[in-house]
Amino acid sequence: MGTVGLNFGSPTSGTGFDVTSTVNTIVSNLEKVESPWKNQLTALQSQDTVISNLGSLFSALSTDLGKLTDFNGVLAQKTGSSSDTNVLELTSASSSATAGTHSVVVKSLAQTSSGYLDAISNASDPLAGTLTVAVNGNSQTFDLSTLASPTLAGLQTAINSSGLGVTANVLTDASGSRLSLVSNTSGLAGQMTVTSALTDAAAVTSSNPTGALNYNAAVSGQNASLVVDGVSLSSASNTVSNLIPGVTFQLLSTSPSIDANGDLEPVQVVIANDNSGVETAINQLVTDYNSLMKAIDAQEGNDSSGNPEPLFGSPTLSLLQQQLLSGLNAQNPNGYLSAVDDASTLGLSGSMTIQVGSNTPQTITLSSSQTTVADLAAAINGANLGVTAGVVDSNGQSTLTLASQNSGAAGALSVTSKIVNTSGTLLTDTTFSASGGQNSQSTWNGIAGTDTLAGSVTLQVGSGSPVTVDVPSSANTLSGLAAAINNTAGIGVTASVLTNSDGTESLSVVSNTAGSAGNLTVTSTLLDTTSPTSATLGYTNSSDLGSLTALGISMNNDGTMTLDVSGLDSLLNSDFNSVVGFFQNANSWGRGFSTILSSTGNGSSVGILSLAAKSNSSMEQMLNDKIAKEEDLINAQKTRLTAELNKANQILQQLPSQLDGIDQLYSAITGYNQKG
Repeated sequence: MGTVGLNFGSPTSGTGFDVTSTVNTIVSNLEKVESPWKNQLTALQSQDTVISNLGSLFSALSTDLGKLTDFNGVLAQKTGSSSDTNVLELTSASSSATAGTHSVVVKSLAQTSSGYLDAISNASDPLAGTLTVAVNGNSQTFDLSTLASPTLAGLQTAINSSGLGVTANVLTDASGSRLSLVSNTSGLAGQMTVTSALTDAAAVTSSNPTGALNYNAAVSGQNASLVVDGVSLSSASNTVSNLIPGVTFQLLSTSPSIDANGDLEPVQVVIANDNSGVETAINQLVTDYNSLMKAIDAQEGNDSSGNPEPLFGSPTLSLLQQQLLSGLNAQNPNGYLSAVDDASTLGLSGSMTIQVGSNTPQTITLSSSQTTVADLAAAINGANLGVTAGVVDSNGQSTLTLASQNSGAAGALSVTSKIVNTSGTLLTDTTFSASGGQNSQSTWNGIAGTDTLAGSVTLQVGSGSPVTVDVPSSANTLSGLAAAINNTAGIGVTASVLTNSDGTESLSVVSNTAGSAGNLTVTSTLLDTTSPTSATLGYTNSSDLGSLTALGISMNNDGTMTLDVSGLDSLLNSDFNSVVGFFQNANSWGRGFSTILSSTGNGSSVGILSLAAKSNSSMEQMLNDKIAKEEDLINAQKTRLTAELNKANQILQQLPSQLDGIDQLYSAITGYNQKG
């Protein structure tokens, strides 16, 4: 801390000194203690800005990938065309539609039943009689004598409010007014039958002595008749759905052309995958990835002023790069075996035949000691077939994945699975924590006491060490397992076999320690192998694409990517389903990279960016607390100094008058300085 020299001026001048500037000088020196804290706080806040920006870039990249991994996203979209839009116009195609060309012959259009009553000159004429309307198996008679207004308008209201399924309207033109009726159901099912016994007294003429109002059927309800891909079909509506699976189209007219055989020429309907949309989505993914990598790389140097960037030297950057590169370089499985429960992997047997490209098929047969998914993967990898086997464990299930080590047709996998899962039934347990004075307890569901078991159970009491007990091979029943648990030292539990009301038995394990300190933590792989299931695990070929390179994406030296759009377009035309599998199938590259993005960015509470932001926030809080505390001390010092220096200043300002008084007193006593 620097020193402060106080200049009070001449003590006899009476002018004193500037208290405010003196206090400010002292305080400015005290505030220098805060400078390192404030500089560190500024640096952390700059890091926060960068972390937030990186989080936004991660989010954009995750959104891009989500469009490709979504089952109803861009890879599910279809485009379509009609060779004659005057006859047939495409409306939509759902994700269930498949690419292909279809022929449609429109023989007739669907029609909606309609008709009308004879016209009358005055719409307000009172009418008499009844009108009976039947449609869709329902019939209703409208008696004009019961209507509040026995006119055309009153009859219209009665019909429309009846719920019969017919719409009535009063139409008026130069020739008069008439009631029109239109079925609410198109096609043959909506055909109306109308019987009119209505009369209009004002309409009596010599040719119509009763004034009868007859019903005139204008259009008969009929279904559209069409031939789709050689199959004769009908539709009650001209809006046709799913006669081409997943496709909706509108019939506008019958097919007008006649071919050389005198037959109606079909309209060609082409349903295609939305290659353009997929290319746009993948290109956006590449663009946003490049933006993210450039933002990360920019932090590894100095800014335009020569100062280090906020995250320069931070381990956050290297961790981000490692996560991204591990995701990008991950091999996409070409296919996978049906998932099995982790515990039931104890019972695998059989063989799997694998052919890579045009190589000779090779068969891997599990031995009696190889009974798990991991064993199968090890056997495949040990055979050096040109394929890499992996095991994915998720949600209590294990899945074997296969990835070819060669790209293109030379690496295409052909797999025949004869792997059989012969495991027994997984025994579930129910664990209760200590409560109401009772000890913690775990119970397994009831089985026959003679059933044989396999597997193990791991028990932990409170914060003690977990202990695993295997089902004894010589006593592989509930009672044998109970004895094995009780004979294993150091667990701190008591096991017993309970007989249930239905004759089955259950295994009960009770903690020997009361209260929460004795709560049980149980992990079980117990199987009832007496009646094992036997199911062949099928192999699904998900994609022929092993990596991003197959999509036409190449890595540049600076870590960014380049997309060959023409190469991607060619791939989409030749092997669209493999692109779908690359992004969407179980354990695919797309789903794996999506998980990495979600767990790395700020979308996860334990993501790299989230943890970095939390660490900064904690340090910023600490620094702000220290600065606030120091500010309180400085303000207290400032108040005290101001009071003391104001007091000193007052004394200095009073010195001249005090000295003058002393001079006068001295003169009076000594006569000094007096005129004689």
